[in-house]
Amino acid sequence: MLFDLRSRGRRRTVQVVYGGLALLIGGGLVLFGVGTGSGNGGLLNAFGGGGSNQNQIISSAEKTALKQTQKSPTDPAAWAALETARYQNASSSGFSTATNTYTDAGKKELAKAMDAWQKYLTLSKTPTNELAIFAGNAYAALGQYGNSATAWEYATQADATSVKSFECLAMTAYAAQQTRKGDLASAKAASLVPDKASRKQLTAQIALAKTQPSTAQAC
Repeated sequence: MLFDLRSRGRRRTVQVVYGGLALLIGGGLVLFGVGTGSGNGGLLNAFGGGGSNQNQIISSAEKTALKQTQKSPTDPAAWAALETARYQNASSSGFSTATNTYTDAGKKELAKAMDAWQKYLTLSKTPTNELAIFAGNAYAALGQYGNSATAWEYATQADATSVKSFECLAMTAYAAQQTRKGDLASAKAASLVPDKASRKQLTAQIALAKTQPSTAQAC
């Protein structure tokens, strides 16, 4: 029997067998991430790029839109589609519900979406309400409050009855220290709310962005 250790040769064999098993188990832990609890997949996945945390988020819709911009670079609709695809990618695949914030990959995708937005603006001076809202939200999430306020201005021009657009314009303007613009937008938002109590609550919420700029990211 293998485990009868009375023989010196058998003791040596058992030592070799157990040594080999230890190497196999240890190698498995390191190479494949077995039992580490890290979820990173070990060294093999690290070299192969098999981790779940990817640096890019690219959908088929984005690929299609990108090809269209290359085919028709002066077509505003193509750039609008690219902005939309990238923004939706970031919101669906690059947003952490656990932390309620965009991941690094999500923020990179938002920045790419804003590249498409800027190109779109050079081709269309009257952006749609939806695209302007996308831009307003994206820039706020990136902490670029001045650009966000500009985008929300476009949104208010597209829909002059939207309380939410004027609210977000006011908050991002305050966050960007554009006080005059914030005051005007805040007053306009309040004028669109008929209930006195609701107006008071709205203006108090907007005013928070003066001292807490990050609250503008809630838009």
